[in-house]
Amino acid sequence: MKKILISTLMGLFIAYVLSCTVLYYYQEKLLFMPDKLDKGYRFSFQQPFEEINVATKQGALLNGLLFKADSPKGLVFYLHGNSGSVNHWGDMAKRYNNLHYDVFILDYPGFGKSEGSISSQAELFDDIQSAYNNMKKRYAEEKIVVLGYSIGSGPAAWLAATNTPKLLILQAPYYSMTDMLHHIYPIIPNFLLKYKFATNEYVKRCKMPVVVFHGNQDDVIYYGSSLKLKAEMKAADTLITLNRQGHDDITYNADYIKAIGKILH
Repeated sequence: MKKILISTLMGLFIAYVLSCTVLYYYQEKLLFMPDKLDKGYRFSFQQPFEEINVATKQGALLNGLLFKADSPKGLVFYLHGNSGSVNHWGDMAKRYNNLHYDVFILDYPGFGKSEGSISSQAELFDDIQSAYNNMKKRYAEEKIVVLGYSIGSGPAAWLAATNTPKLLILQAPYYSMTDMLHHIYPIIPNFLLKYKFATNEYVKRCKMPVVVFHGNQDDVIYYGSSLKLKAEMKAADTLITLNRQGHDDITYNADYIKAIGKILH
């Protein structure tokens, strides 16, 4: 019986070590699921757009699309979720174009036509900052709205805290990736996580208004994440709960459409 118990414990320990090893060395593949596009791929969106390449500090080119509105009042700088490419995300730009905002959607390294790959949080933040600097050459910063969805919410909050845009909007944000790790895999130690994405710390440094949208039936990033974020935000900042909304398609939610129309009036 003792030998069986020892063997069982050893098996569990080995499985645990293997799980931790896989998480550490393969977490980019677990977190980011890009769609690659050929350099010659031609986008076919019906609304006017401009394809833009941004050089990073590492010398790679990041690809993004700038969707144009009639008589634009400013720019929505959009950081998308953890999968797909701008070819997938571009359709939602019409929501903001209709409110007279141009929309820039960036593909992260390794997504779409963007070169390179995501290998560290610091490099990813530098790359996003490079793209933001490019947009600041075209738009006054007080007319830029930073918007981050899902995995993009942490980098968006960091970007807003590091710069001075007009507004920060977060859709289905996490409190931090460390918190998400605890929520999903409570036995995995924190030090294995290379991407902390501490949204809770970033929002504390945001001087501009912050608006958070989260569905109370989100089964990917639990709704309690935003409740905890609200406690870290300024008193004037806003959490808007989308009733019966899951994780996907927030942009097309009727309550979201009504609220964002007022926010970006």
